[in-house]
Amino acid sequence: MLMRKISKPASIMALAVALSAGVASAQEAGGYWQKVQSAGKLRCGAAVAPPYVMRDPATGEYSGFYADLCREFAAVLEVQPEFVDTTWDNIVAGLQAGKWDMSLALNRTPVRAMAVQFSIPAMEYQISLVYNKDNPKIPANPVSVADVDVAGVTMAVMSGTAQDKAISAAVKNATILRLPSADETRLAVQSRRADIIVDASDTNLLFTQANPDWAVALNPEPALAKQGVSFGLPLSLRASDVAVVDIFLEEKVATGAVDALITKAADEVLAASGN
Repeated sequence: MLMRKISKPASIMALAVALSAGVASAQEAGGYWQKVQSAGKLRCGAAVAPPYVMRDPATGEYSGFYADLCREFAAVLEVQPEFVDTTWDNIVAGLQAGKWDMSLALNRTPVRAMAVQFSIPAMEYQISLVYNKDNPKIPANPVSVADVDVAGVTMAVMSGTAQDKAISAAVKNATILRLPSADETRLAVQSRRADIIVDASDTNLLFTQANPDWAVALNPEPALAKQGVSFGLPLSLRASDVAVVDIFLEEKVATGAVDALITKAADEVLAASGN
């Protein structure tokens, strides 16, 4: 049989390719969460949005039901949780840059899904509007966003959030006031700098419960948005690594553990407001 001689450069190149493939295969075998275990900590990107994520300004301690889920998932991995403070404008970009291992309480949207992956939802989310029932700028008995989308009305919303994107697409006449935190949107309405708070319905419900004398919530029809609230995960994550988080959340949702954490977080918000 005639055998052709392989040139030296070609043989070196073939060996390099084989070694590279072997290294890549070994890295893949480790898995994302095994690397987190090796690091000894689970870094959770946290942007404040009660009752999902809250932060005590005096102590820096995090609470809220998604902060609790971060702690519980860290316990499953047998590592320490580490909260990395961020904003809603940066919560996706920070995950992409590897500044943390997972983002907390991300709404599942098509635009975000082009940049990151999502776990299954821990809960469903929709947007409501809160206003002062005695505000003469707000028409009587509004039903839709269009009913309050009038010149002279100012809507306060947390910058970079899903509710910011939803209301920005829906409003044609009202002014949108973008602020960095939920507290500032509430202060804007209380001080009459703004007329309406645009936020998650469960967050707004807590605010109306804390201010029953004047605060009214509107769940608009048609809905502004109805989305799942999930962990944000790196776009390159393998399906098997995503499944680890999904299985964790499936059990928490099915056993009522998530509902219990939501109730606990809501009670904390109401206690802090004196109600």
